[in-house]
Order: sequence, then structure tokens, then C-alpha cells
Amino acid sequence: MSFESLDLRHFRCATDPEGIAWLTIDCAGSAVNRLSGDVLAELNRVLDHFQSAPPAAMVIRSGKAAGFVAGADIDEFSQLNDAATARAFIERGWTAFNRLAAVSWPTLALIQGHCMGGGLELALACRYRIVVDQPDTRLSLPEVMLGIFPGWGGMLRLPRRTGAPLALDMMLTGRALDARRAASAGLADLCVPPRLAEQSATRHVLSGQPVLGPKGKDAWLSHPILRPLLLRQARKTLEKRDPQGHYPAPRAILEIWAHHDGDALAAPGLIDAIVRSDTARNLLRVFRMQERLKSFGKAGGRAPARHVHVVGAGVMGGDIAAWCALKGLTVTLQDTDRARIAQAIGRAHALYARKIRPAREARLAADRLIPDPDGQGVARADLVIEAISENLDAKRGLYAALEPRLKDSALLATNTSSLSLQDLGRDLARPERLVGIHFFNPVAKMPLVEVVAAEGTDPDIQAAACAFVGRIGKLPLPVKSVPGFLVNAVLAPYMLEAMRCVDEGLRPETIDAAMKAYGMPMGPIELVDTVGLDIARDAGAQLTGQAAPPACLARHLDRNELGRKSGQGFYRWREGKPVRAEAGTAPAGLARRLLQPLIDATRRQLAAGVVADSELANAGVIFGTGYAPYTGGPMTFDDD
Repeated sequence: MSFESLDLRHFRCATDPEGIAWLTIDCAGSAVNRLSGDVLAELNRVLDHFQSAPPAAMVIRSGKAAGFVAGADIDEFSQLNDAATARAFIERGWTAFNRLAAVSWPTLALIQGHCMGGGLELALACRYRIVVDQPDTRLSLPEVMLGIFPGWGGMLRLPRRTGAPLALDMMLTGRALDARRAASAGLADLCVPPRLAEQSATRHVLSGQPVLGPKGKDAWLSHPILRPLLLRQARKTLEKRDPQGHYPAPRAILEIWAHHDGDALAAPGLIDAIVRSDTARNLLRVFRMQERLKSFGKAGGRAPARHVHVVGAGVMGGDIAAWCALKGLTVTLQDTDRARIAQAIGRAHALYARKIRPAREARLAADRLIPDPDGQGVARADLVIEAISENLDAKRGLYAALEPRLKDSALLATNTSSLSLQDLGRDLARPERLVGIHFFNPVAKMPLVEVVAAEGTDPDIQAAACAFVGRIGKLPLPVKSVPGFLVNAVLAPYMLEAMRCVDEGLRPETIDAAMKAYGMPMGPIELVDTVGLDIARDAGAQLTGQAAPPACLARHLDRNELGRKSGQGFYRWREGKPVRAEAGTAPAGLARRLLQPLIDATRRQLAAGVVADSELANAGVIFGTGYAPYTGGPMTFDDD
């Protein structure tokens, strides 16, 4: 029987003269490979076929430009409503990959691009793995970020390849390894350039090389006798990170690894608990929100921006410029203060040293960021981003100088956090091409960017701005031009309510500890210090209509204590971190009291049409503020 007679929709295969079967996964009707039930059923048919006529070896590769395999089919997971269905779902992948791992012929996964979740579990079931050395090659088990666990063999096989410490870190955080790190960690046998991928796979799959395992310290730390020690350390870390147990999946992963050798089917009670958890349900919603935001970044019929010109080399402007260069764009950075440009370049070099390996690639990113004090890059730029101070007259004066020099096809964007696009564009000859591209601080860490349109903004311009945001690896959220847009409008009343609690005698440490226990990434008082007390005052006055600031805020401002940037605010700051006293006992209902103004503001912005619907409101607050993801967002919390 020939392979073609199997009549498969998601796989194709060619056997070369050396007898190697090149099995290509190419899921029908999809831009990416996902391991649905149909795909796994066809994999079993492939294994049946080769069981009767074994090849000399088999290389599994992707037919998709996007990457290897993106994981399981999320739609199928969302239908797991009871323990029996969930167990069948896990058993399907566990059995198929165990079959693959047990075949008599050598197998190799050739990984180019993303290899996530079930895709990595598939690769781990092969004898060998080769990763292609390119920027988008990433290997991860991100199931924990969806509130679930890698039940198709990842908890069994990943520790055997990398050692338990790194495997636990990957499984408990969802952290990805790039191609070179995967090879150095033992997750991949080889890291090769694209031009040598097939040649290397041919040679290695027939090499008879022993299967890699952890070495040195990773090997002895993975010895079964040390498993209780690693378990205690991991539990301690989890308790510190999530003391209230909002996220059950990491604890389930630890239990299955430690007591069931990575076999989730041996722990049916844990399967049932995870499937029924509100956290898994809400994190799945958050994943869908994220995918929806990403879809905005794929729109736009214009040619993608290649040259960005940023005016304003302060913290925001300089960091926006640095991030764009990191993502491969040519960037010119303009400011009247040459020293400020130099400081921005210095911060950019530090960012590249942290983010990019090897050093040669970091130098290439640095070369793409070009100091331009005279603004010569304006005429060549596809996109000009203004990031100067929040002064209406100053911005309008700048636009009057910029507009005559812009290319006809160029976009003009402002990073304003509060000013109306209608007011900003009043004197422009072509106000329809002015758009807001509002980043959050710190630029390198915050995933969300609000893309702001006024009534007269050309929809194609907003779509092109969203595409630019997606191009630089951020999540674009289309919003309407109203004061505060979405994120700042909901944060201001939250921070003000926290400061009212300080006025009533609650200590900042107590307030922040209560909200971190709820699941926020930082407390509201630390957030005020991070934003800057002067900015918090101005935002409160503008967005809440409050005539006078809270007394505690006024006292600090009278002493010129501006928060982190001045070294003293509600906290004293040392080396970029707040120095805290011991937190007290929070009064009952404190978290609800603090969240209610944020929830109410989110509802008001939704009613005003700032975002299109409640899920986008949830998405904006989660990805723009770090609002506790396990809740599903403020609108979900309020509904529940």
C-alpha cells in the first residue's frame, strides 16, 4: 500500500533514495499547524502504515511558513466540560506520542519557527531534534498560561532531555527557549542555519548517535533522590508568586511530575479539578482576547513601515525608538537636546545587550537606531511618531513644521496619553492621517498599545497603525479619542481610591499587599510612585474631575517627592525598587472597594464607545494594566 492511498488531509510524505521518510505536517485550511483530533488520528494512520513497511528513518517537518506546530486545538480544549471528556483528550495525545517514541526506526523533528505545547511534545517523542537558527524559532510548553498542563508527554520527556530544574522552569512559567538556548540546554541535538537544515537532518537521523540527556549539574540535580528537594523549592517559589492559589495548574504540574512521573492519566482527580476551574475557563478567554488583538495587527492594506522617525528622545520617545530598531526597523531619533538623544541611545544599547544574542546581532540593532537631531529622517519615514511633552500648543507647532516634509503615504502619529486628536489635528492640511499610537511605560515590557482614532481619522490609517503595532510585536487595541482613552481612564480612579485609603490611615504597604494577593502585578500605591506623583495628580484632575488631590498626594508633592523618578514618593526607592515596611492586616472588602472605581470606569468607557465591546475592554485592562488574568478581566469579575 502506498502512502498516497491513505488519503490524508494533514500529512504528506516523500521517501528519499536513502530510505528516509520526510513526513510533512501541513494542516488543511489553517495558516498554522494545530494538533486536532483529526490530525492525531491521521498520525496514528501514518504510524500504522510505516509499522508494516518501516523506513530507514523518519524526519518530521512543517509545511507552514509560520512554524513547526502551534500546539493543540484550543477550540477542542474549550469543549472539555467534564473529567471523562478531558481524560479522553489527554489519552489521545499521550497514546499517539508514546507510539511515536516506541517506533523501531530513528525519528527526528526538524524545527523551524514556533514549536509550542503539543508541538514540542510531538518533537520530544522523536529520538532527535534539530532547531533552525532564526529569530522566530521558539520552543515552549505554555499550557500553564492557559490554566492547564502539558499532558501529552511533556512532563515525562522534557526533564529527561534538559534536566528537571530547567524543565520545571519552562513548564511552570511557559517560558520559551530560542534555537541556540534549546541546543545548549540539550533540548535540541543541533542548531543549524536554514541553508543546512535538510542536509543536517539527513546526516543526523542516520547517525546512530545516542539520545541526549542532561549533563553535569543538571544531571545530578535530576537524580530521583533529589526530587523532593526540587519539589520543596518549586512549591516555595509558587507560594511566593501566588500565595492565594489563584492559579492551580502550576501546582498540578508539580504533583504530576513528582508523584506520577509526568503521567496525568494517573491523576484523574487533578484532571477534573483543572477542567472545572474558573481559572482555566478565564485564561482561555484571555488567550482568545490576545489572539483577537493580534488579528488587528495583521490588517491594513498598505505597505508595511520600514523607516520610523521619532520626535522626542525622552524616556517614552527614546524607548519607542529603541524597541522599533530592536524589531528590525530603521529608526531616526530627533530631539533638540543632543544629550537626551545620547541618553536614549545608551538605554537602547543596554536593552539590546539584555535581549539579543549574539553580540553581533545586538550591534546590528544598534546600527538601525540613528541619532537625527536635525530631523533629516522625516522626509524618508513611512511613519513619524511624536513623543514630546503633553502640551497642546507645542505639539501643534511641531506638526506644522513636520507636515510639509512628510511623504504623501506617511502616517503621522502621536504618543499622547490624554490630549484629543481632534484638537491636535485642527490645523493640519490632512488631519485624516493623524492617529494616536499610545505606548505604555516601560515600553519593552508592556504588551498593549492603544491605537487611537478621532471622528475624522481615515479607517485605513488606523488599520495601518494597528499593522505597525503588530509588526513590532505588540498588541494593538483600537480605541476612540476621548480623555484617557481606555487604560488611563480606568487606572486614574483606581489609584485615587487607593490614595483615599492612605488618607484614612491605611499604610501603603497594606494596600499594595492586598492587591498583589488579589493577583495584580503591583499594588496601586507602588503604581502611583512608578507613574510619577505629578502625573497622577494631573491625570486625576483631568479624568475624574476631582478639584483637589488626596491629602497624602499633596503632602508628597509639596516636598517635591515625585516617586520613583525622584527616589522618594510614598516609598523610598533604592536601585529601582521600593523599600517597604511590613504590611498590616487589610480590612475586609478592601480589594473590592479599590476595584469598584476601576470597574465602573471600564463600564463608562465601554458605554461611550471607546472600545467596540466588553471583551476588548477586558483585553485592554488586562494587557494594559496587568489586571489579574485569572479573573478574565474587570467586566467578567463584575458579571460574576
